[in-house]
Amino acid sequence: MLSISQRGQDLPASPIRKLVPFAEAAKKRGTKVYHLNIGQPDIETPPAIIDAVKATDIRVLEYSHSAGNESYRRKLVQYYKGVGINVSHDQIMVTTGGSEAILFAFFVCLNPGDEVIIPEPFYANYNSFAVAAGVKVVPVTANIETGFALPPIEQFEPLVTPRTRAIMVCSPNNPTGYLYSREEMEALKTLCLKYNLYLFSDEAYREFCYDGAYVSAMHLTGMDEQVVLIDTISKRYSACGARIGALVTKNKGIYDAAMKFAQARLSPPGLAQIMGEAAVDLPHSYFDGTRAEYQARRDLLVQRLNAIPGVYCPQPGGAFYAIARLPIDDADLFCQWLLESFAHNGQTVMLAPATGFYSTPGLGKQEVRLAYVLNLQDIGAAMDCLEAALAQYPGRIELTSTASELTIDLKNHAGGL
Repeated sequence: MLSISQRGQDLPASPIRKLVPFAEAAKKRGTKVYHLNIGQPDIETPPAIIDAVKATDIRVLEYSHSAGNESYRRKLVQYYKGVGINVSHDQIMVTTGGSEAILFAFFVCLNPGDEVIIPEPFYANYNSFAVAAGVKVVPVTANIETGFALPPIEQFEPLVTPRTRAIMVCSPNNPTGYLYSREEMEALKTLCLKYNLYLFSDEAYREFCYDGAYVSAMHLTGMDEQVVLIDTISKRYSACGARIGALVTKNKGIYDAAMKFAQARLSPPGLAQIMGEAAVDLPHSYFDGTRAEYQARRDLLVQRLNAIPGVYCPQPGGAFYAIARLPIDDADLFCQWLLESFAHNGQTVMLAPATGFYSTPGLGKQEVRLAYVLNLQDIGAAMDCLEAALAQYPGRIELTSTASELTIDLKNHAGGL
């Protein structure tokens, strides 16, 4: 009998999308679903970047250069200079979303069986990309009690082995919203220099910092050969469907090797690069309005969550995500129950169970990720649904003051979800 590959078997399901069939079924029943499970903003994509594509006189939609159109890469040089990053156009590779940039980094810098240390919880697809590349993720756990601050460097060092090749971070962070400080980034730099490690830095949310300054890995001195920056326009310009990202590095060896992978996949999306060029021409004030809107959404979400009995949510410093601890037995069961068995005034809310954002088995079972990408009115309605759901959920538990001490009251919890 034919079987699928071990890689196919090992690849985890997305905690962000795996419950979509239940959401679709709920909608068919007439239930309105508030999507806080996925980072798909409802903020309008800037009309100017859409118009740039419409105004282009294209007779033949050709392949672009494998590294991306030179005109776009030169525009990105201007963009990066505006955020304190000095690079040349031949140090920028345009990729099909940030996802491809992550894959290129894994493929180029790590061999199968090599290890990458990542603070958890982390963006769930890091696990998937690691499986695809044959790479082992070694987690170091950040805790909700500290707001998911970077764990002390003393916790990183025992994890370094002869197979360790890189550390990966995301700041502002997806899924926690934590914003790494200059001191934390400098500590990572010291560790990478000590053990000769790459530093992969996912900076998809740099424009959305609320309670501190954005510090790029490329702001760190003495790290030119070790830093690989991962980027995307998806969140910055509310253009997730454009699928345009970038891999940025000053290490020529990495760039040249990544070019082979880029040539193998031919080229990044052509129309979206036109959008990307136009986006660089937007006034910097464009981000003032979006940043203020997301901050208002954050403030409402966190306030509403912490007002619900038994719920705790630390305040995110950036991005547009938060992780909350709920008085529930199992986040996967609860998130499915919300879609399958619950409605409040004909409405429900879709959340992402946090278990999929951890690599360590058993963690995140009382946590969910919420993306505050909906308008204030919808966030308020979604929190009404969540509060009502927690009052009704048959698997509600009572949490004591610490996350590790749980008093479980199953309340005749029905299985089978």
